[in-house]
Amino acid sequence: MIKIVECPRDAMQGIKDFIPTTSKVQYIQSLLRVGFDTIDFGSFVSPKAIPQMRDTAEVLSQLDLGTTSSKLLAIVANLRGAENACMHPEIDYLGYPFSISENFQMRNTHKTIAQSVLILQDILNLADKHNKQVVVYISMGFGNPYGDPWNVDVVRAWTERLFKMGVKILSLSDTIGSSTPENIGYLFSNLIPLYPNIEFGAHLHTTPSSWFEKVDAAYKAGCHRFDGAIQGFGGCPMAKDELTGNMPTEKLLSYFTSIKHNSLNALSFESAYNEASKIFDVYH
Repeated sequence: MIKIVECPRDAMQGIKDFIPTTSKVQYIQSLLRVGFDTIDFGSFVSPKAIPQMRDTAEVLSQLDLGTTSSKLLAIVANLRGAENACMHPEIDYLGYPFSISENFQMRNTHKTIAQSVLILQDILNLADKHNKQVVVYISMGFGNPYGDPWNVDVVRAWTERLFKMGVKILSLSDTIGSSTPENIGYLFSNLIPLYPNIEFGAHLHTTPSSWFEKVDAAYKAGCHRFDGAIQGFGGCPMAKDELTGNMPTEKLLSYFTSIKHNSLNALSFESAYNEASKIFDVYH
């Protein structure tokens, strides 16, 4: 089964002007009708670090979850954020960004990788108590711009360590758009057979012209979990190419429709697509 994870949080978090809570609720509500496996809807992080997400708890309180099968994911960066997220029974997944680039981990969270491992263990223990799962995003999973060591053995070693800690869902994240069909296929085809008890996901960033070859490489290498954001909004601000954004969900859907693996509601998706335009035409 193909799982599509829609990421409005990723699309909105870098926007400077504050998007009103009511607009966020209306947009996320439209996404809940589509049938996505999971909605990455918000984050419990410092309002100073990401002001756009300071109303995540308020957004959650206004969502009508009675008619959706979609699960909710919130990003956390430390134990305090995880504790806040665990207060909400509606949240199924805690997402934790874990960089295998020491430089990026320091820039992103002001923590070393060693400190990040300890925080992740605390989050895993907490999630277990609250009946939630942790999705670990291996950021810089396809290389990094800092010259930090990267190859399939580095990623495999971290996969092994995270697996032993109890991680069951690992999303390889292309933080700066450095993934190619070659390294996507290489990583997934090497890791997936080794770890049949881990659900691997692809959080790919792309330019408008290279989306197909990236999705195709990941799917053919055995990946069945894909993150996207409607119209490709968001992505990492550190990407050097301004055309690099999130994987556009509509492109994912066109790919999986072509191979008869799209079970989402087309009319609801069209409606959500229009809601995205309403928000991102005003706030960008």
